[in-house]
Amino acid sequence: QVHLVESGGGVVQPGEPLTLSCAASGFAFSSSAMNWYRQAPGKQRELLATIMTTGGYVVYLDSGKGRFTVSRDNAKNLVYLRLNNLKPEDTAVYYCNRQSSWGQGTLVTVSS
Repeated sequence: QVHLVESGGGVVQPGEPLTLSCAASGFAFSSSAMNWYRQAPGKQRELLATIMTTGGYVVYLDSGKGRFTVSRDNAKNLVYLRLNNLKPEDTAVYYCNRQSSWGQGTLVTVSS
């Protein structure tokens, strides 16, 4: 059974960084592309980025390009989302995803 658990969220001030983690189990992690999504209050869930099995990644969100980076540790079955220069509009629940499986999400609040 696929199991995804996000962690690392919290309350930060604008301009600060944060690194989110997603622990994966129940499937061949090193052979799977992984995605990060987020859902802001009152908005639809949106796709942020995909990291491929090779470690290469794509950030889809225009406002995240140059600020968000994705990495993975195949030995530990972990995928990371590094959020730099956070803005209040980045406040959202951030989710790890693989195909039809989702974690519970981790809340990031950016506020002064």
